[in-house]
Amino acid sequence: MNPQKSVFNWSGGKDSSIALYHALRNGDYAIEQLLSTLNQSTDRLSMHRVRRALIQQQAQSIGIPLEMVDLPAEPSMKAYNESMGEVMQALKSDGFTHSIFGDIFLEDLRQYREQQSQKLGFEAVFPIWKRDTEELMQEFLDLDFKAITICVKAELLGKEFVGRVIDEAFVDDLPEAVDPCGENGEFHTFVYDGPMFDRPIPFEIGEKVYREYEAPSSEKDECELSNETDPDKIGFWFCDLVPEK
Repeated sequence: MNPQKSVFNWSGGKDSSIALYHALRNGDYAIEQLLSTLNQSTDRLSMHRVRRALIQQQAQSIGIPLEMVDLPAEPSMKAYNESMGEVMQALKSDGFTHSIFGDIFLEDLRQYREQQSQKLGFEAVFPIWKRDTEELMQEFLDLDFKAITICVKAELLGKEFVGRVIDEAFVDDLPEAVDPCGENGEFHTFVYDGPMFDRPIPFEIGEKVYREYEAPSSEKDECELSNETDPDKIGFWFCDLVPEK
């Protein structure tokens, strides 16, 4: 059977990277497109706040075309689904049949992705689903991926954890309540080198800032996290990565 023409939903982080690594090694899928969403007001990834130029450099180094969907600063679910639907319909018309994700064990999120994909005529694929996160992180390091934290949940991880390279020492220093892969939203990363990359992504570490956001109203939100000082707010430390000129 010929490989299925597929789009990979790309966040630029470690889970996304190792999922793409495995999907590329699987002969069932021909990954011909990366897809990312950005906040059009900041020109950065919506949650991770990685600059557009760095995501573009990742795609160039990996060698797969990248499409970026610009979204409003705080898009409603309806607006998000409409924007993504337009892009996916265009891909469907171009022969794409499968949509690949890097999720590990968030059941509600998987159900949402599967439902939305099915509505658009796609089959959702999850290459690292239900993998043990300790083993997955060790595999990530053994494969010589290079990543840096660009967002951490302040309630669980202090400022010292943001802007830190992911290595054995980082994993050892994680508090017991934090998932080794940050799968509950405890931390997010930017991958700057690895076995799929033709060349490392050059950058400089910029400003580290603290930001607070309104707490999600749904108990099932994938990133719902409490704030001990204000239960209506969620606090994160961010580290800006500046592309080298």
